[in-house]
Amino acid sequence: MSRKLELIVLAIVLIFALQFFYTSSTTNANYGGTDEKAEGVINDITGGTYKPISEPIWKPPSTEIESLLFALPAAIGAGIIGYVLGYYRAKKKCENELAYKGKSKSEGDSQSL
Repeated sequence: MSRKLELIVLAIVLIFALQFFYTSSTTNANYGGTDEKAEGVINDITGGTYKPISEPIWKPPSTEIESLLFALPAAIGAGIIGYVLGYYRAKKKCENELAYKGKSKSEGDSQSL
């Protein structure tokens, strides 16, 4: 990547990060998922008599942290996939460069004879 493209990507990432932190700190938004809605439907159907079988060992202090922990394995997996794809792309590029250099040496030797 060129230096200019790297700076553009970095600027875009910083803009989104700043927007996220600003929105998180100035609003009282509730980033709830479908779990709370499902619990409400179960209570409506059973009339409030349903009792869960088990309780969580640890509950995150906020829903944002819970979402972060939920998305963390996906981010790790994407990083691993990106690393593997980059590794094989670089390996292929290196092999092609070596093959090209090898061909040019042998062609030069045969022409000088």
